[in-house]
Amino acid sequence: MDKYMKLAKNEADNGIKNKEGGPFGAIIIDKKGNIIAEGNNKVIKNNDPTAHAEITAIREACKKLNTYDLSEYILYTSCEPCPMCLSAIIWANIKKVYYGCTRKDAGEIGFRDDMIYEYLKVKNKELITLKEIDREDCLKSFEEYKKNNGIIY
Repeated sequence: MDKYMKLAKNEADNGIKNKEGGPFGAIIIDKKGNIIAEGNNKVIKNNDPTAHAEITAIREACKKLNTYDLSEYILYTSCEPCPMCLSAIIWANIKKVYYGCTRKDAGEIGFRDDMIYEYLKVKNKELITLKEIDREDCLKSFEEYKKNNGIIY
C-alpha cells in the first residue's frame, strides 16, 4: 500500500475508533514527501457538516503554512472527494489528489454524494431551492471590492 494512502486510511480508522465521524481520512504533503497536515472526518465530533477529512486537512495546512494557496502540495484521501471537498480542493489550488475508495463505494455505505452530483448536473432540482434576490444591492459590495483592487479596509 502507498505509504501516504496508508496514513490517510489510518486517519480514517482513528476517526471511526474515536467516533468522530465517517470513515474518511486525508493527508497533505509537500513535493519532498513531508507531511504538512492530517485530517479525518469530524462531522459528529464537531457537529459540523463541513468537517470532512479533506477540509479538516486543508484547514490545518493553511493555518500551519499561513496561506490559502496550497498549489505546491499534494492531497491523499481515503475516498474520492465529495462535491464540497472537491470545491475546497480547487479553491485551495491543490492540483494533485490521490484517492482510495470511490464515491460509489461511499454511496454503498450510506453517503449521499451522488445526490449532490445529480443536482449539479441539473438533474435533481428538488434537492434545494436557489432563488436570486436583491442582486443590485448586493453588487454594491462587489463593486467596492473591485474598486479597491480586493483590498479590504
